[in-house]
Amino acid sequence: MSAPEIEQTRAWVEKVVVGLNLCPFAKPVIDEGRLHYQVSEARSAKALFKDFTDALWELKERDISERETTLLIAPWAMHNFLDFNDFIGVCEDAIADLELEGEFQVAYFHPAFQFEGTAVDDVENYTNRSPYPTVHLLREASIDRAVASMPNTNVVYENNIRTLQKLGIEGLRGLGVQA
Repeated sequence: MSAPEIEQTRAWVEKVVVGLNLCPFAKPVIDEGRLHYQVSEARSAKALFKDFTDALWELKERDISERETTLLIAPWAMHNFLDFNDFIGVCEDAIADLELEGEFQVAYFHPAFQFEGTAVDDVENYTNRSPYPTVHLLREASIDRAVASMPNTNVVYENNIRTLQKLGIEGLRGLGVQA
């Protein structure tokens, strides 16, 4: 049986990320069972960083056909979005320090995610608002394949904003998103 944090994150991925087609590249990975959900027990940035590096090495050791990507869910750490944003910079530096640049990168999601230049309650922030602070470990090969399949990836971001503006906060609530 999965942890409730995994179930909540999985529901968010299925209803919002895939259901609204916010990431057109996610569905095949999910359908083929190559997205790994992992809950961190970390209560501090230091402990979460260790879990991040462990998850990174584990992903590196797995064949892409078995595990393409990992969502590291942090229910008990990094509740402040700005602190989490800084933490992601540390993760990106670690990838470079570990000489894994060009092989892996990170994306991130947070319940209080806010794009620079937006208001807290702007609907476009919900493209990256997840139930818990979450670090997404991605293989560069996956990103390269996704980019090759879509000539203009900027259209994804633009479509996401249009989709969320059309849906609105009430529509997101109808999907079970805390808004």
